[in-house]
Amino acid sequence: MAKYAALLRGVNVGGITVKSAELAELFRSLGFDDVKTVLASGNVLFSTSEPASAAAHAHLKATIEKGLGERFGYDAWIVLVDHAELAGIVDAYPFEETDGVQPYVLFASTPDALDEITEFSAGAGSASTSAGERGVPGDGVFYWETPKGSSTETALAKFLAKPRFKATITTRNLRTLRKLL
Repeated sequence: MAKYAALLRGVNVGGITVKSAELAELFRSLGFDDVKTVLASGNVLFSTSEPASAAAHAHLKATIEKGLGERFGYDAWIVLVDHAELAGIVDAYPFEETDGVQPYVLFASTPDALDEITEFSAGAGSASTSAGERGVPGDGVFYWETPKGSSTETALAKFLAKPRFKATITTRNLRTLRKLL
């Protein structure tokens, strides 16, 4: 059995309301096992008997996005992460966690999006970063920390808000990710 975390993009914000019980019901109706929703921000753990492969990953992602769109009436985008891979991502968080700072992990469904974010943030100390903000690429993710209360106002946050990232990027707080493990 392969175990995954589906990280939904843009739910329970901007008028798209997806209740956890309905979300879990949808995943079960799609044939997934061990379905569990975590928090109300679009995090679903599930397992499937489909063997893990790149083709299976693409098929699962497409199936889930289609199901979400049909059930909840919106253009659904998810990032699908193997559960064991998620544990490695959390363990590899590169910054010391301190008070006053929010620890985030950016997930992308395309490597191009991560490359663009990495390139933007590479100008540390320049106009591409804000005071107290820093970020570094990880294995298939981008690690980001920002002062509490400023996670929508920093240079990187404004860059990530661009429409071209809407379908490819989702961000999770490190504490949320730990709850998925």
